[in-house]
Amino acid sequence: MTSNTDDGEISYREAMREALREALASDDRVFVMGEDVADYGGTYAVTRSLHSEFGRERVRNTPLSESGFVGAGIGAALGGMLPIVEIMTVNFSLLALDQIVNTAATFRHMSGGQLSVPIVIRLATGAGRQLAAQHSHSLEGWYAHVPGLKVVAPATVADARWMLSAALADPDPVLLFEHTGLYATKGETGSGPVSLEGAAVRRPGADVTMIASAGMVPKALDAADQLELAGIDAEVIDLRSLRPLDRPTLAESVGRTHRAVVIDEGWRSVGYSAEVAASINEDCFYTLDAPVGRVATVEVPIPYPKHLEEAAIPQVADIVAATSAIVKGVAVDA
Repeated sequence: MTSNTDDGEISYREAMREALREALASDDRVFVMGEDVADYGGTYAVTRSLHSEFGRERVRNTPLSESGFVGAGIGAALGGMLPIVEIMTVNFSLLALDQIVNTAATFRHMSGGQLSVPIVIRLATGAGRQLAAQHSHSLEGWYAHVPGLKVVAPATVADARWMLSAALADPDPVLLFEHTGLYATKGETGSGPVSLEGAAVRRPGADVTMIASAGMVPKALDAADQLELAGIDAEVIDLRSLRPLDRPTLAESVGRTHRAVVIDEGWRSVGYSAEVAASINEDCFYTLDAPVGRVATVEVPIPYPKHLEEAAIPQVADIVAATSAIVKGVAVDA
């Protein structure tokens, strides 16, 4: 059973486990597969104990072959099942890129709408845990580029609890990115369902719009608290969905604040922050009082040493500095 804290809050990890438990209990077509998801409980302990509740046919360990087991999941989805495939880290998903991009994403189009692939692929993403370059990158933007995929990134415990059921109800592939730095965070689960297509205003404000996703959302909120002490009232938007992008919510917010800063744990060059910034420029050009700012990861593979890892990825101080510069009209290249 899910363990609650004294104040009624549970962890992001527990919320995701509860979502998986509910999915397995409510529909016999659902099964979970991935590396070490059974006895070991998954690398981040999200699937712990589920195999003892539902059996090894429905919580299946796989070989170390991402292309193989993602392909098997696609086949199962085409055959009427509802597979939840766990990929240990987004870096390893590159071994299944052909299956995800050339197969799962294209079936509906190439079959003239006759076939769909209702698969959910869960991927751990992000840095901050000293797991070095091959386990720490944020590649959500790569997948958000691809038509035929939905790409979501729950940043709160409530979204971790309820996004999975919405993803399973979708007839097409959904990639669900779970930031490793969020697993231990705690919060209330609220109640579902949760849309896969809408951003959320996590903090209202009037002076500038700060836009973030996944592990950058808590940092943006902390930065907004610091900015308030300096007299800057920042609005914080959690994208939640990277594909489709909720442009109307962004446009409404920036139309009021007249300034925007995009915070992205991916790299700046040709990154997802550029897409968000371009969308804001297209939709809000005549209401902007300053260029759209961007705060992104330094253009290096994520380092292993703690001090270098922290220097590489956006921190609260970086967000505060960039946002302050935008509000004050100072040129900045974060």
